[in-house]
Amino acid sequence: MQNGVLVHGPTSWGAAVRDADGALHVASGAKPRFADSVSTPILRGPARLAEAFAVLPVMYRSLPQAKLPFARADVLVALGATMAGGRLLRRSATLSRGGRELVAGGLALLPAAIALREPGLAEYHGAEHVSIGTYESGGTPAPKEHPRCGSQLIGPLLASSLVANVAASAAPRPVRGLARLAGTTIALGASVELFAWMTRHPRNPLARALARPGFELQRRFSTAEPSPEQLEVANAARDACLALER
Repeated sequence: MQNGVLVHGPTSWGAAVRDADGALHVASGAKPRFADSVSTPILRGPARLAEAFAVLPVMYRSLPQAKLPFARADVLVALGATMAGGRLLRRSATLSRGGRELVAGGLALLPAAIALREPGLAEYHGAEHVSIGTYESGGTPAPKEHPRCGSQLIGPLLASSLVANVAASAAPRPVRGLARLAGTTIALGASVELFAWMTRHPRNPLARALARPGFELQRRFSTAEPSPEQLEVANAARDACLALER
C-alpha cells in the first residue's frame, strides 16, 4: 500500500500503516474464503487471485487509514485511458493482430507505472519482501526482491494473454467478447499454474529464465530499499497475520 503493508496467509490477513502523524495502526482478521472449493487447474488460479483481492474491502473497513494506490485519481484516470486505448488499438487497421495485442499489453502496465511514481509504494513493497524473506530464512536479513512476488506473473501472463487475445480476435464478431473473456481466464489460469511450478522448482533453468523478467522488474522499478520505520510497519503486518494463523 502507499503507506503500509497488507499480508495474507492461508486463512488470515494482517495489515499495518503509518499515518501522516507517524502513528502506527495495525489490523487483522479472517480472509474471505471460497477458492478452496475450486480444484480445476485452470480455474483455481483466478479463484485464488479473486480471493486475495476480496481481502481489500475487508481490510479497508478495519483500517481506514490505509492508502490504496489504485484508489488515487491519477491512477484511476490512467486505468480508464488504458481500457479506452486498448479498445481503439484493437480496431486499428494499421497493425497486425499480434501487433495490436502486444501494444495493448504494454499499455496495460501504465496504471502500475503511474502508481509507482508516488513516494512510499516501492519502499513498502520492498519492506514487505524483506520482512517475509527474513522470517522465512529464520532471521537472516533478506533482500528486497522475493521469488514469490506477483511480479513474476507478468512475463508468463503477457505472453499467454497475447496468444489468447490474438486467437480471440479471429473469432466471429458476435462471440468475440466472450472468446476474449474465455481466453483471458485461460491465460490467467495458465500463468498462475506456471508461477506455482516456478516456485516449486526454483533451481530449474527454465524456471529461472521465466522468473528473470519479474526479478529485474522488482530490482529496478517496483521495489526500493525500505527505511527502518517502513520495515517496522511491514513486520507489524506480518506478525498480526501470523498470530491468527498460529
